[in-house]
Amino acid sequence: MAKNPGWTFLTNHTHVLVCLARNSNLTLREVAAEVGITERAVHAIVKALETDGVLGRKREGQRNRYHLNRQYRLRHPLEAHRRLGDLLDLVAQ
Repeated sequence: MAKNPGWTFLTNHTHVLVCLARNSNLTLREVAAEVGITERAVHAIVKALETDGVLGRKREGQRNRYHLNRQYRLRHPLEAHRRLGDLLDLVAQ
């Protein structure tokens, strides 16, 4: 088993998106447990992503269902030629 270097290649924002791409019905508490961050941090990430149009949410009963905007262009100039869907196809399967 590889030693844990204390860092990962993907950000917590990406980890949240990967979780929601795999299961759009997860609660923020469930996402937090999978990513390994607090529920408050997940809430802040989801709010920022929603504000920027990366994802949307729809209330269904007592839960939210999240919809990811797969056409959203990645923000950094090095990846701006790619879309969110390209990234998710690579890491969320």
